[in-house]
Amino acid sequence: VLLVESGGGLVQPGGSLRLSCAASGFPLGRFSLNWHRQAPGKGPEWVSRITPVGLQTDYADSVKGRFTISRDNAKNTVYLQMDSLKSDDTALYYCTVLVGSTTYRGQGTQVTVSS
Repeated sequence: VLLVESGGGLVQPGGSLRLSCAASGFPLGRFSLNWHRQAPGKGPEWVSRITPVGLQTDYADSVKGRFTISRDNAKNTVYLQMDSLKSDDTALYYCTVLVGSTTYRGQGTQVTVSS
């Protein structure tokens, strides 16, 4: 099981980024996937979740209305579209998936929102 995040970078406030979480070694489409983030000096924060067929999505209040999670099971990838970014969104973003009794996570991708 391997999860690889990408798409992070430096963006100005109000800008957008699309993060990707690509899975290998297992069929991601059979599992729910979560995005989390951790800002410098702060604890981890859950951001969003999507169910296996994408019928249900959930968001933290801090990102609701600005972030959109989606998935392409044919590509074994989950996306996080982030719009109207704020400086408070600056963090390391990473995805996790629970397979059996083991939670797997990727190495993360850094998002920095700054002018």
